[in-house]
Amino acid sequence: MSEIKLVAETRTQFGKGAARKIRRDNKIPAVLYGHGTQPVHITLPGHDTMMALKTANALVDIEIEGQSQLALAKDIQRDPIRPVIEHVDLVVVRRGEKVTVDVPVTTDGEAAAETVVTVDSQTLQLLVLATSIPEHVVVPVDGLEAGTQVLASQVELPEGAELVTDGEVLVVNVTQQITAEALEAELAEAEAEAGIEHEASEGETEDGAEGEGTEGEGASAEGSDDAKASDES
Repeated sequence: MSEIKLVAETRTQFGKGAARKIRRDNKIPAVLYGHGTQPVHITLPGHDTMMALKTANALVDIEIEGQSQLALAKDIQRDPIRPVIEHVDLVVVRRGEKVTVDVPVTTDGEAAAETVVTVDSQTLQLLVLATSIPEHVVVPVDGLEAGTQVLASQVELPEGAELVTDGEVLVVNVTQQITAEALEAELAEAEAEAGIEHEASEGETEDGAEGEGTEGEGASAEGSDDAKASDES
């Protein structure tokens, strides 16, 4: 993962009012801490920070008054409605040290026909170099048959990465796709267990009655024709 440079400014005003003013100026309040240093309260450029933090575990090069410091975005507070970042916690990291991060899981390829691929664990916790954090971990599923399960210990990790997540955790599960007939049978069974009964609709009853009436009318008409022929002869 490449480093993204952000030019920050130190801040001395705190509280909700100060934070709102910072955000009105299209900036983001943040705090930088770690490695035994005192927390430094800073403001970050709004647009550049939004773009940088689109990627999970973003590694940023924070420049404060001409001095650069590598940091990892540890906690990002976002507005629940608007696409706005309200605050960022940044942890100081050093080149050559390892950090524990949650890395997203993705799949690659197409499993066997009529199967469903489910990603049970959306992330894996890894111990990696701070400067070599992978954007994601890929699990190949091409041609996998129903019943196949991929555990965390079976996932191929990027070079140098160590698995922190329990190796027995289920990551990817391949199951048989349910057919329409099986789904209908399951629904019928569930309704039977719940005591739900379906009665014949009113239209079906009327159709049956109409059908019988038609046959009667046809017989009567045939009888009348026979009687008429007998009279004529």
